[in-house]
Amino acid sequence: MQEILTAQATEGMVLARDVMTSEGRVLCGKGTPLSDILLERLKKMEIAHVAVEGRPVKVEGEKTLQEELLDIEKRFSKVMNATPLMYLRKKVMEKMVASRRE
Repeated sequence: MQEILTAQATEGMVLARDVMTSEGRVLCGKGTPLSDILLERLKKMEIAHVAVEGRPVKVEGEKTLQEELLDIEKRFSKVMNATPLMYLRKKVMEKMVASRRE
């Protein structure tokens, strides 16, 4: 899941969360594919951002999942014999992978 500006959204992207009004009413439900007409309506309603499935927008400086996992490996490389820390490394990596699937 990726939170993006409505202006960055394009036709075919799929909502990962409901789009709500400031009063708490649901405008579009999770799983709704975005169309050009829907995007124009959201912009007219001044909906500033939406959450979409996947990570369709490349953000400058953002690392890929593989790069982040390699960084974790590097950070833990000096403590490979410490079982509690290896458990922690595993859990951190699992959380990172899971967060990219949302």
